[in-house]
Amino acid sequence: MLISVLLLIGCIPALDRKPEILFNGKNFHGWEGDTTSTWKIVDGAITGGSLEKEVPHNEFLCTRKTYSDFDLKLKFKLLGTEGFVNTGVQFHSKRIANPAYEMTGYQADLGDKFWASLYDESRRNKTLIAPEPELVTRILKPNDWNNYRVRSEKGRIKIYLNETLTVDYTENDKSIPQSGLIGLQIHGGGKALVAFKEIQIQEL
Repeated sequence: MLISVLLLIGCIPALDRKPEILFNGKNFHGWEGDTTSTWKIVDGAITGGSLEKEVPHNEFLCTRKTYSDFDLKLKFKLLGTEGFVNTGVQFHSKRIANPAYEMTGYQADLGDKFWASLYDESRRNKTLIAPEPELVTRILKPNDWNNYRVRSEKGRIKIYLNETLTVDYTENDKSIPQSGLIGLQIHGGGKALVAFKEIQIQEL
């Protein structure tokens, strides 16, 4: 009887674990990246890129902590009309040496023709799965704040845009890492500005 009670108690912390706030709205505590010219904090949101000049290449702001199974929630707003206007949320990822500003891993992609899709950044270099354009048109709020959610558990990845499921993907390649850093991207090649806020993660 005592053993059963102890086993039950041991399960409680995992069930009651509270979400971790990844961004406090004030500073870059827990993050690393180019916070001199690319990434700023404006009105309580992490902002990256510029509407005044073209972003020269991809830039990522990354967590210092790695995560495996998780449920990540945030809000984003993407602005821009010139060039390639794109952003995304990296996960199960790592930085690479050449070029040092790039990352490799999964990306919950965002931008024209890539909204709420799953891309494999600097690895297979392709969209793994994407929602129907009609669905995106119905649920996306252009140039405004949108809710974004990424859930990854034991190789199964789900992406939600404004509470609507857009991706349900199971990784069959067992060599693909299922843990790593989380990163916020601003894509190079366009005059684009992205903002992220209310970033929190629930480890599973």
